[in-house]
Amino acid sequence: MTAQPNGPKLQVADLTVGFGDTIVQHDVSFEVATGSIFAIMGGSGCGKSTLLKAMIGLVRPSAGTIRVGAEDYWAASDERRAEIGRGFGVLFQSGALWSSMSAAENVALPLRMLTGLQEESIAALVAVKLALVGLGGAGDVMPAELSGGMRKRAGLARALALDPEILFFDEPSAGLDPVMSRRLDDLIRELRDGFGTTVVLVSHELPSLFGICDDGVFLDAETKTAIAHGAPGTLRDECAHPTVRAFMNREGPPGDQARAGARHGHS
Repeated sequence: MTAQPNGPKLQVADLTVGFGDTIVQHDVSFEVATGSIFAIMGGSGCGKSTLLKAMIGLVRPSAGTIRVGAEDYWAASDERRAEIGRGFGVLFQSGALWSSMSAAENVALPLRMLTGLQEESIAALVAVKLALVGLGGAGDVMPAELSGGMRKRAGLARALALDPEILFFDEPSAGLDPVMSRRLDDLIRELRDGFGTTVVLVSHELPSLFGICDDGVFLDAETKTAIAHGAPGTLRDECAHPTVRAFMNREGPPGDQARAGARHGHS
């Protein structure tokens, strides 16, 4: 794992998130090392995306703290949270491009909204970001004309527009074929290795988890808390918790194999 000379980039401590009286996850704690690729793992409906939304400022936690560097993110003023958030780049599952804007206009949007740069400078930066994700000739193309993988990469170019220190991904490989998924994984790793970007990703895609992630936390839908921490490959090989082992080895839920064996006359 990449060294963390200035301590962890993110610290989540005793975090509880939910909606109204419904608790999605409680008492979740973990650290994200500077320059690492960190996975938020778990089965469907366990609260992975809700936790991510709390980390990027879209869902206020019910309890606990999220520290970005040394700062308590949710204890900060709205203005200060917005400033901290400028250091975040976010790629949502769908890519979330504005359909009425070209790829280049989508990438330019945060630069126009959040900087005082002149249009000439914005155009130059947009060209750099699109080239970085392999879309150098696609600036004038509308989102509807892009393939799923190209939309993801255009969304990533927009997430990179402000040179974020932390990139957040919500199911980056969703809807992509294995080849495009691998290319996106390679691009994420290149961004970390080339720019020292810290990456936090929500995913249930095992090839991605094993291929690029240094560390992670595993959320459980039943107990509504984190039940394991560690690199995905380590959890697969060494974690004793049956839910984690089943997920990481893609077995059925705990007990299913035993029942299946009984039906087939095996002990």
